[in-house]
Amino acid sequence: MNHTMRRQYAAMRTHFQQAADQRGFTLSAAQEQAAERLSLLAAELAVTGGPFRRSRPAPRNLYVWGPVGRGKSWLVDAFFDGLPIARKRRLHFHDFFRALHDGVAHEGRNREGGHSAVDRAVDELLGDCRLLVFDEFHAHDAGDAMLVARLFRTLLDRHVTLVTTSNYPPAGLMPDPLYHHLFEPTIQRIEERMDVLDVSGPTDFRRRPSPSHDAPRFAEGACLADGAEALRDEPGLDAPRPGEAVLVPAHHRDLPAKAARADLVWFGFDTLCEGTTAVPDYLALAERFGTLVLDGVPPLASCTSDGRQRFANLVDVCCDRDTRLFLIGADPLAGLPEDSALLRDLDRTASRLAMLRRADLAR
Repeated sequence: MNHTMRRQYAAMRTHFQQAADQRGFTLSAAQEQAAERLSLLAAELAVTGGPFRRSRPAPRNLYVWGPVGRGKSWLVDAFFDGLPIARKRRLHFHDFFRALHDGVAHEGRNREGGHSAVDRAVDELLGDCRLLVFDEFHAHDAGDAMLVARLFRTLLDRHVTLVTTSNYPPAGLMPDPLYHHLFEPTIQRIEERMDVLDVSGPTDFRRRPSPSHDAPRFAEGACLADGAEALRDEPGLDAPRPGEAVLVPAHHRDLPAKAARADLVWFGFDTLCEGTTAVPDYLALAERFGTLVLDGVPPLASCTSDGRQRFANLVDVCCDRDTRLFLIGADPLAGLPEDSALLRDLDRTASRLAMLRRADLAR
């Protein structure tokens, strides 16, 4: 390791420690190992930071995975913030995939489409960036599996260092046994082209109380029972009147809301989760409204599989965009056996729902 690399390595290690001190916590053993590897990557990037040249090999890609609440996003965010290079981008999977979908659809309408459309869409999204931090990567939707596979081929074949986080080890992507085999070539490519970092640990840090000054807006939301006294104590959560029903613009469509009041929008579960909505719709709503109310929430065990996945995606978007979320109805996780595969697939959702206040939920 030369002088430049040693200097950048030491600066990044110091940055991690200062970032942890500022948040008031001590890095776990798994987080320390990840911080060490990310600091080494920072050192490697410091000596490949000259003029952009295809002939210069990029540092190894990193795939950071672990159960929910283990600090994966915090680690890569701290790394990203402390890295003194200009050509870097941090994107959330939902945002990137929405933009990719739109870009591919546009190319498909105007040119020949196909694989080259993915390449051009990625060119448009990334430009000449040297480092891409890709947060919360997952693959559940069989319909999107081939597009995700093509996306990873495109990213890994470029002179770009990719750092991605996921709740799943590579072998756990696309867990549906009916479609898993279709994703196995992508899994093999990830394992061959990326260093896999496991930050598993016994503690879900999201379930620990946060200092009031550090609490996200998302955590100001609540899980409330229909008719609960607490419901009447929440400003703006009086039941929508029939005359308040309105169509609200989402992503290339209008959705029927029960009410839209300034910064608050109110929907029924059937509309947002059992209808034909998708992540881009939730992103569009989160960009416009700071508070989202979802009523008629049933136990997820009684929903369709698509309804469960849409609900999980909605919670993800609200948490990631720091949108206040109020759920009115039953406890979504009620009745799920602790050892069920369904509960394991909803572990990130359960972790994020644990951040919300609860009042008189039916069990």
